[in-house]
Amino acid sequence: MTCKTAFFFDELCLWHSASPHSLTLPVGGWVQPPAAAGHAESPETKRRLKSLMDVSGLTRQLQLRSAEPASDQDLLRVHGAAYLQRFKALSDAGGGELGDQAPVGPGSYEIAKLSAGLAIAAVDAVLSGEADNAYALSRPPGHHCLADQAMGFCFLANIAIAIEAAKARHGLGKVAVIDWDVHHGNGTQAIFEERADVLTLSLHQDGCFPAGYGGEQDRGRGPGLGCNINVALLPGGGHDAYLQAMQRIVVPALERFEPQLIIVACGYDANAVDPLARMLLHSDSFREMTQCLRDAAARLCGGRLVLVHEGGYSEAYVPFCGLATLEALSGIRTAVTDPMLEFVRLQQPKEPVLALQRQLLERQAQALEAFAR
Repeated sequence: MTCKTAFFFDELCLWHSASPHSLTLPVGGWVQPPAAAGHAESPETKRRLKSLMDVSGLTRQLQLRSAEPASDQDLLRVHGAAYLQRFKALSDAGGGELGDQAPVGPGSYEIAKLSAGLAIAAVDAVLSGEADNAYALSRPPGHHCLADQAMGFCFLANIAIAIEAAKARHGLGKVAVIDWDVHHGNGTQAIFEERADVLTLSLHQDGCFPAGYGGEQDRGRGPGLGCNINVALLPGGGHDAYLQAMQRIVVPALERFEPQLIIVACGYDANAVDPLARMLLHSDSFREMTQCLRDAAARLCGGRLVLVHEGGYSEAYVPFCGLATLEALSGIRTAVTDPMLEFVRLQQPKEPVLALQRQLLERQAQALEAFAR
């Protein structure tokens, strides 16, 4: 059955430009300039996703919208004024490095405000009943950004800003943030780690980024104890690992928490050919994870589900993963077939890697259940 899915997009978000890099390394010294734009966080992955949506006919079956930029008031609910001033000054000056792997270009401050505005509008549309669920093609991403520090291509905490705006405007209660970007959602965790009204749950490749971090023992602090869950997956874990994590950890955690809204930090960098990770997912992995959360949202919170775009750096493969996600979100199947699907399925890990990952996930699920009791 189809539903009303809103898709929030603005061409200007694709105009954010990082300073000259080769993948993630600043050009200079021994690092040669790349032949093309060069930076991993390229607009092309998002542009090609939107293009595939257009040519497949999916776009015209969704509610296609843009949004106003986040206001200063929206930003200040999450970020300090001094940090925002530093960000704007660097953007106005033409760009530079704002934080750890966080290069800014000219106009990035205004574009980042628009990116956050798309996330705010997506949440607004779902909470107001204008849409059953929604997707925000936000860029630059946000899940690594701390309250006072840019990090990992992220300058504003898009999802946190959208949550605080929804609480101020709609009186929103409990919110669950499921982060399946392959890198740990450290910014979202840090912002909400002492909050009992926001569940943060990150599925990520163990030790990938921030470098060396897994986080299984970090469960929140103070009033937020128990409201933070980290699932650190073995490199190469593949489709089986993610689906088991969804079934044994994510869905039970949502059922215990009983959120009024579920938001997904929707990165595609766990795909099999991403240059910044090694997790071997394919398009049907994202399709099944989206369907899993859509089913959970229908049971728990009236179907209120919002996906906000995060990472994903394979220009060739992100579009197929993103299209599968949006097909599952909307209930609309297009004629597009994933030309890499069978190849990636052949690369999935074999025993004993699968057995070890299942054992680790089962042990963590049991520990979380005991902790909750």
